[in-house]
Amino acid sequence: MTTADSPVWTDLAADAEVVIARYPHARSALLPLLHLVQSVEGHVSAAGIEFCARRLGLTVAEVQAVATFYTMYKRAPVGDYLVGVCTNTLCAVMGGDAILGALQEYSPEDGSITLEAVECNAACDHAPVIMVNWEFFDTMTPAAARRLVDDLRAGRAVSPSRGRSPLCTFRQTSRLLAGFPEETR
Repeated sequence: MTTADSPVWTDLAADAEVVIARYPHARSALLPLLHLVQSVEGHVSAAGIEFCARRLGLTVAEVQAVATFYTMYKRAPVGDYLVGVCTNTLCAVMGGDAILGALQEYSPEDGSITLEAVECNAACDHAPVIMVNWEFFDTMTPAAARRLVDDLRAGRAVSPSRGRSPLCTFRQTSRLLAGFPEETR
């Protein structure tokens, strides 16, 4: 567990200043700064919240309120791949619940894969949908989902139905969302 004073945060301070400089008001940089923090530890830790608060002149409570409101910020460590199975009404009816159940039985979390049920991904016309590190994999089946997880674990390149290819790890995706795309290619 790192503290807000540990070297990892000292090393990240220069990147944080780059992010903050993009905005007319420092507090406006909170969302990308949380992504930047997440890119370091694979989640937003208490130390990461304190780091953001110090950099932005906010209270820990203000930062924590934002970090816990948005589901894209994870409060527990995430593996290399965050596999989110949509279980909202249409995806569930089209097989999302079956996919989630199959993956829960087939793919216990092992440090490389973190599995979660997610609400609507706004991709109902391609149901059921799985998102891996926020990239869409459309019209999935339980068998296709198991193959996808096998490919991710084996380090084989996978291509989302739309979006970024090749797929980045969770930490790389967080860094990309913080505004550092050149390092994720």
